[in-house]
Amino acid sequence: MTSFETSPQLNVWRALLALGVVFVMLATTGWTALRTHRGTTALQASVTKWEHGRIHGHHLPDPDASPARLARFFASLTEQERDRLAHRYPLAVGNMNGAPAELRYHANRIAMKQARKVEKKRMHDSRLSPAGQQQAGRRMHRYESLMTEGRQILAFDPEGTGRIAEVFGNLDTAERISVVVPGVDTDLLTFQKTNRKYSATAGMAEALYSAERTASPTTRTAVIAWADYTAPNGLGVDAATAMRAEDGAVRLNALLRALPGIAPVSTFCHSYGSVVCGVAAHAMPDRVADIAVAASPGMRVSNAAHLDTSARVWAMRDATDWVQDVPYMEVGGLGHGADPVSSAFGARVLSARDAQGHSGYFEPGTDSLRNFADIGVGAYRAVTCARDVEVCREGLSGTATAGRA
Repeated sequence: MTSFETSPQLNVWRALLALGVVFVMLATTGWTALRTHRGTTALQASVTKWEHGRIHGHHLPDPDASPARLARFFASLTEQERDRLAHRYPLAVGNMNGAPAELRYHANRIAMKQARKVEKKRMHDSRLSPAGQQQAGRRMHRYESLMTEGRQILAFDPEGTGRIAEVFGNLDTAERISVVVPGVDTDLLTFQKTNRKYSATAGMAEALYSAERTASPTTRTAVIAWADYTAPNGLGVDAATAMRAEDGAVRLNALLRALPGIAPVSTFCHSYGSVVCGVAAHAMPDRVADIAVAASPGMRVSNAAHLDTSARVWAMRDATDWVQDVPYMEVGGLGHGADPVSSAFGARVLSARDAQGHSGYFEPGTDSLRNFADIGVGAYRAVTCARDVEVCREGLSGTATAGRA
């Protein structure tokens, strides 16, 4: 599920904001929240093991080294050596920015196979409650689905509710790369859905990839379904603050800096995902050409210029989306600032006709998806502006003109 799946009552949202203000005031006057101290995670253990590993008698490079440094290291190895590292340190390699994409897919398949065995055993663990055993079964089946032949898992962390990223298309040969950034209630189990497929991150990315190929069949594209951050759970205080977005922004920019090649990148940020993109914007690499937001509760700034980015900023909101009734404000760290579709914000406002509700922006046949696809392939003059005005295309006369089929 992505970003506020059901329409909340406004008084509940305002109450949460008020409650959050109290928490912020307490925090700034010396009150400290207790955090649960957890043991070493599987990913941390894999990274630690890597840090003590060797090849040809030499230490392996720092896993936090620059993507370029790590890319050179992996390029210096034989295929057999890379495969050996993937088997020895699957989670480390599978999440390592700078490792070749194909190697990450391979390593994550190994990691998911191991995680599947763990969950299969937990399904029959008498120490777990029936609900715990059922949850283990759901996770096991999710891993099986993600391991289906042809799926390209770029990041995988089974800890907690889990993090995941999947690639549609070929990252190494893409002429344009798109990244879908989802909102609240996004985790391993909600990453894909059978019902309401296009409201889940994987479905969003799959729909965008298909629409981009329709918009420009000759343009080689790749789309990343990026659920590789810990999203807020429901409409609690986390969703009303930037705490999760700040961590997500660091992770998002790490991904963007590690993408192969020099292809322009467009980010498509839904609901709370637009908060992540807003916080990340000032540090995004120059190759990010577009930041497009839909159903946004705000981007933590008062106007687009304050994002401090050279990327084009696009925004859309369907007339039936309840998020328009959320207070667009920021007080004491609560709320996410100005409305990105307001004229004062300064984004290029796009049509979202037919995108029913808060989670329908990636539904095939909608203006919103067609507009996203045109941005993704660089066909800027083909986009449809909101309210049938041409202002969203101003200054784009020299851009690509690939049309829709």
